[in-house]
Parts: sequence; structure tokens; C-alpha cells
Amino acid sequence: MRHLSPLVLAIAVALLHPAVAAPAGAPQDPVPEQGPPAAEQTVTADARTDQSSDSKVPLEEIRRYVAVYKAIKAAYVEPVDDHVLMQSAIRGLLLDLDPHSAYLEGDAAENFNEQSRGNYEGIGVEIQRQPDGTLRVIAPIDDTPAARAGIKSGDLIVAVDGAPLTPSDEAATSLRGEAGTTLELTVIRDGETEPLTIKVQRQTIRIASVRTRMLEPGYGYVRVSAFQADTAAEFERQLGELAQKAGGKLRGLVLDLRSNPGGLLTAAVQIADSLLEQGTIVSTRGRIAISDAVFGATPGDRLAGAPVVVLVDAGSASASEVLAGALADNGRALVMGSRTFGKGSVQTLLPLDNGDSVKLTTARYYTPSGKSIQALGIVPDIVLKPDADAGNGGRKGYTEASLPGHLGIEGGGADDAMQGEVLEGDSYIDLALAELKKLPAGSLPKPAVENTKGARVPAQ
Repeated sequence: MRHLSPLVLAIAVALLHPAVAAPAGAPQDPVPEQGPPAAEQTVTADARTDQSSDSKVPLEEIRRYVAVYKAIKAAYVEPVDDHVLMQSAIRGLLLDLDPHSAYLEGDAAENFNEQSRGNYEGIGVEIQRQPDGTLRVIAPIDDTPAARAGIKSGDLIVAVDGAPLTPSDEAATSLRGEAGTTLELTVIRDGETEPLTIKVQRQTIRIASVRTRMLEPGYGYVRVSAFQADTAAEFERQLGELAQKAGGKLRGLVLDLRSNPGGLLTAAVQIADSLLEQGTIVSTRGRIAISDAVFGATPGDRLAGAPVVVLVDAGSASASEVLAGALADNGRALVMGSRTFGKGSVQTLLPLDNGDSVKLTTARYYTPSGKSIQALGIVPDIVLKPDADAGNGGRKGYTEASLPGHLGIEGGGADDAMQGEVLEGDSYIDLALAELKKLPAGSLPKPAVENTKGARVPAQ
């Protein structure tokens, strides 16, 4: 890339379009330890274009870019390396598009793929880089160094080992590193008057994305903490074990997606398929044909119609929202908890011939009823509020709509100011079990339901 002229490079970028490939996704919504929860696609890139006016190379703008480039090379107070300057220009092309589009250099692209396999060295946290270089925590992953050290959803990491994070840093990658080494994070948290100092030791992260237990005879509990390559298969295996413990068939299931930051779209689709007999699971739509897809259920409900309650909160994002929306819209599950994060966009990974990749937002998700998740999230059938006295959450979850430069609501609607909250602890599982026992087998009606304070709220 250092040997390309600015004009040639600008034209190459302008001509870049994705070719046909299958959806793949990834925790992947951001680079592991560098951005939020996401279900995404991986495709190859070529130079084919359509004939629309949008594909025309803007020569006047390119001339303006070349003029600025020459001015920097000639007059900046210190010499600037061509490669460094070009990398900055490329990142700038993506910076103001939306929070999830990014340029991934070789190591970052590989890291992006590692986390989807659930095996990497780091601290175990999903983060979103902010324009000022700081890192906003989407969610710590269950049973990782970040979770054990007390890092919370919504925390803002402003310094690593005492060095403030800035837009020019690649400091997000420093969260990953050799197992056994220690990081000191400076964290700003809502409700705290002073920044917190949190020490976290890196480990080899081997995420058990599915955990289960019996709540009561016949009633099972499944916690899905992330969507990885083996998550759907593990979900079905452990669901079968729960059924065996229940004498061959479960009477009901609590599916816990709280603070699940997302991951592979295919894993979420497969889990939805295992609980549905028929119907649409999710659809995606964008500006190019490859972005348009519809995922449907195949016959075979692994629970044989036993009722399901899904728990969500402000940390439930991307693939978690796809799964919750699919089960809710098909009348297969009752959704309880707090409003979800609202990441309803699809990112496509475009590998480049130098080993780097471009992660580009190319489509929106739509639930089976045709609703876009983007900047809105999933509003539960039963809204739960945290008990501040019990210390089980209550922090206002920042949302997709609060991210600078986020992709807006389709049709230009105003972002809803309502925010979800983080719901921590087993008390919500108990509430979900109580509701689960009230539900009939099979598909659910969608009437108004009661929240825990007894007030009637409409199903949404």
C-alpha cells in the first residue's frame, strides 16, 4: 500500500464492492476487545461496480484530497511517513460512517476471527471504541478476568497502565496480550465521583458460551453468554441433557441472554430454529443484492412446544436481539427484562490482498414482524426494574442510539430516549420462572401483561 499513489488508492477504495458469500457473523461485532457485540458477514472483495451515479469516482473530491496530502507532505512541522499518512486517511474514510465500520490491520483481523472461536488471550470484554479513543464496555463476558475484576456494562475505560487513550492510539489492542500479564485500567463509571483503578490479569479465554441447570423439577435454565462457532451445537446438547433430567421432556425453559453482547449470527439463527416449528427468524436488507437475506425455521421444536421465557437487558445486543425478536414475534416466547442495546446493523468483512480487512456496515436486521432493531432494540413484554437496594444492576445502559455517529432509525424517525438498564443477579431468574409456570404450551398469545409492580403494560 505504501507504493500506491493517493489517486490510485482513492480510486481503488471507491471501486471496492463485496462479492457473493454466505453470512457468518462474529463477536465480531467489533474486533474482539475492540468493539460491540455483532453478528456479521465475511466476504471477498473485487472491483466490480454498478452503473449508478453513486459508483462514479468523485474526481473533484479526489483532487482536494491530493492537495491536502501534498500540503501535509510539504509543510507539516515534522516529516510524515507515506504509509502512516495513508493508513490514517483510510481510517478516516470509515471513522464517520458509523461506530461499527472500521479498518482492521493484519493482527486485528485475525483477532476478530479468534474470538468467534472462543479461544484467545485477553481479559474477556466486549468494547466499543469512542471517537476520543476511550473504550466503552458493552459487557464483560461471564467467568472471565474482566467479569471477576468487577468491570461492568457501561464502564468507560479512559487509560491503560496510566496512559490516557487518544484517537491516534491502537490502545484497544493492548487489552489483549500474553496470558499472565497484568493491566491497570482507569475506569469512569456512572454514579462514581472519581475514576476507578481496576487491575486485570490477562488469561487464555476459553469461553463456555452455554451453561445450564434445573431450576425446579421439569423447568430448565440455559444461560447463553455469547454466540460462537460451537454455541448452537452446545445449546442443543445441553438442552437434551436437561430433558433427560426432567424425565424425557421439559415443562418449560428460561433462556437467559442478559449482557450477551452478540456474536455469530448463524449461531443465533440455529438456536431460534431449534425452538421453532416454522416462520421467519430474521431478515437483512441493504443497498446491494448480497445484503438481502431471509432466514427461516425448519420443522422440529426441540422443546415440543414447552413454554419459553427469555431474559434480556441493556447489555443484550446484536445476535441476542435477533434471537429474542425471533422468538417473540413468532409467539414462541415471552420476553422479560429491560430494553436491549439496539444494534440492528450487519457488518461485512472485506479481506484485502495485503492481509488487512475492511469491516463495513452493509445492512439492517429486521425481526419477523418487519421491525428494525437498529437504535430501538427489543422492548420486553414484561419490563423489569432493578432493585437498587439489592445492588443487582440499576446502571443505565448506554445504547446504540447513544453512540456518536450511529446508524439512524430507518425512515428518519427520532431516536427513542428510553434506555434499558443492566439487570444482574438470580432474582430475575426467579421472576422468570414464576412467569414461566403461568404460560401454556405451544405458541403464546400477545396480550397486555403485568410487570413485577403489578401495573399493566401493553405488549410491544
